[in-house]
Parts: sequence; C-alpha cells; structure tokens
Amino acid sequence: MNYARTALLLAAMTGLFLAIGFLIGGEAGMLVALAIALAMNLFAYWNSDKMVLRMYGAQEADRATAPGLYGIVEQLADRAGLPMPKVYVIENDQPNAFATGRDPAHAAVAATTGLLGRLSSEEIAGVMAHELAHIKNRDTLTMTITATIAGAIGMLANFTFLFGNNSRDSNGNPNPLGMVGAVLVMILAPVAAMLVQMAISRSREYEADRMGAEISGRPLWLASALDKLERGAQAIANPEAEQNPATAHLFIINPLHGGSMDNLFSSHPSTDHRIQRLRQMAGAKGPWG
Repeated sequence: MNYARTALLLAAMTGLFLAIGFLIGGEAGMLVALAIALAMNLFAYWNSDKMVLRMYGAQEADRATAPGLYGIVEQLADRAGLPMPKVYVIENDQPNAFATGRDPAHAAVAATTGLLGRLSSEEIAGVMAHELAHIKNRDTLTMTITATIAGAIGMLANFTFLFGNNSRDSNGNPNPLGMVGAVLVMILAPVAAMLVQMAISRSREYEADRMGAEISGRPLWLASALDKLERGAQAIANPEAEQNPATAHLFIINPLHGGSMDNLFSSHPSTDHRIQRLRQMAGAKGPWG
C-alpha cells in the first residue's frame, strides 16, 4: 500500500508540473516542461549524493577512523542483504543521520558527531538499520526525484507569473490564465508540490522504521534512539540544514527547529507516533529505555 501511495503521489506531482507547463504555453509548453524535468532528474540522479554530502561537510570514514560505526553498518548491511555502503561522519553537534545514493550499489550513510556521542551502540544500530532500509527501498532516489520536481515546479510557477499572461499556445490562442490566474498559480503550485513532497517523505519514514526494525531485530533500539534524537534536534540547531531546508526530509529526524508537528507541512511524521508503532512491533507493554 505504501509503494502504491508513493507512486500515486509521484504521478500527481509530475502531472502538476506538466499542467503548469501547459498553462504557460499549451502543448509546446508541456513538452518543454517535460524536457526540463527529465534534464533536472538526470542531473540529480548522478550528482545528488555528492552534492548533499559536500553541503554538510561529510568526511568518509573507514574501519580505522570510525571502527564502531563502520562495524555496525557492515554487520547490518550483511543482514539486510545489501552491498556495504560508504560511511560518512558529519561534524555537527545535533544528533541526526541520513542516507543518500541513487541505488544500493552507490549508497552512503552519514551520522553526525552529535549522534555518535549521545547514543549507545544499540541505538546507533537502530538508526543505521533505518537508513539501510531507505537504501533497500530506494527511497533515496525517490526523495531526490520529488525534491527535484518540487524545485522545478517552483521555477515554472515563477515563469507563469512573468510570461504566462502574454504567452500563447501552439494554436496561437492567448493564455487563459490572465494576471489573476498567473498569481494564483505562482502561489498555489509550490504549496501543492510541497504538500505532495511531504506526504511522500512521511510515508517513506514509517516504512523505513518498520523495515529498519526488522533488519536490526530490535524495534526498541530505534524507538529509544528516536526519543533521544527528537530531544536533541529540538535543543541543538543544525545551521547547514537551516540554510538548505529542502534537504530536511533526508534526515531521520527533522533537523529544522519548530517543524516536528504531525501536520501537512511537516517533512516527518510525529516522533511519538513512530515510537508507538515500534513499541507495538516489539509487543512492549511496559517502560523502555
């Protein structure tokens, strides 16, 4: 059901993008929009992982420089039937982590120094299992595509305001939008794209929690980690994420301050809800820690 929902949401976002192109320039505008989307997605497919790792100053780690983290990822990747991903450490006091890469053979996991310093080895294993689940489900590629299309929708919406009022379709007919319509498209289209992007992200987080718990075999490891990560993210700022909010959905916990509410505008589900689901998986009835 989650995969079908994700596919439908992706189709809706793509349809919105093409519709804006049609409003700007009719069939020709729609074809141009499609060409832009393909070009942007091809670029993101090959370069998004390098860009985000560079953005956060991630340093590659190995068995010598980060033996604990590397060993945990190696063991979990073997359990998940995945190739060993590259492992990175980010010098950042906020406890957080993310995965990136276009497919399991070209994947990477990254953890902040704040996470490594505040979590137990079991909790780190829970987090890394979650990130490996994203890789196994190819969520890293899905989220790259949605982020790219969402950005392109914002760009096209601005073009609608600048050029849509005076443009004509392929048959020479004037654009039906008019100035008021162009303004509405400029405002509403990016909001609609953001809502779809957030819906996809939230759905994939729940699925990665479930599969990550299966990979580690201990749902409460991840549940305990999420509790600590949530409190840490609320107390400690992540300047790089604040400067690049479009990457917030990559992290296991929303790195942006004030964005953790479980509503339409959050990139992540409620952490309390995620913990409750994990406790149900474990069949836990009493306290955990």
